[in-house]
Amino acid sequence: MPSSFWFSGFFFPQGFLTAVLQTYARKYKLPIDTLRFKYQALKDKKDTIQTAPPDGVYVYGLFMEAASWDDRSMKMSESRPGEMYAVMPVLHFLPQKDYQPPPTMYAAPLYKTGARYGVLSTTGHSTNFVTAVTLPTDENPQHWVLRGTALLCQQNE
Repeated sequence: MPSSFWFSGFFFPQGFLTAVLQTYARKYKLPIDTLRFKYQALKDKKDTIQTAPPDGVYVYGLFMEAASWDDRSMKMSESRPGEMYAVMPVLHFLPQKDYQPPPTMYAAPLYKTGARYGVLSTTGHSTNFVTAVTLPTDENPQHWVLRGTALLCQQNE
């Protein structure tokens, strides 16, 4: 298995995430419907990661719109002047049983594109929305909702 995955390269990222949950569920003999992802940003750059995590996956290639990422505090921050998109660090998508993120974290919607809309496909999944990624912040999560902060797999032209 690769040490990390270029998430933006997947045609159907929802299927990839389901496979990660299935792998964890089988490994620990847990019902898949009790699993949720815990997300952790890494200080390591993708080129320095040599091995895959024991559980979950490392992903890279995501962008944050309407906010920035502070590599020192490892939290969300205000956008820098003139910056439309911030490159996100490598994220660890770690399945956890009955995980409930703290209410102080922002549930950033992750979209394939910046269009922020999609239709339901024949599988019942959105053609654009992938998942909500909970990220640490010092602001009230509503602050980022009002700014329309989201994660994207690709930048708008």
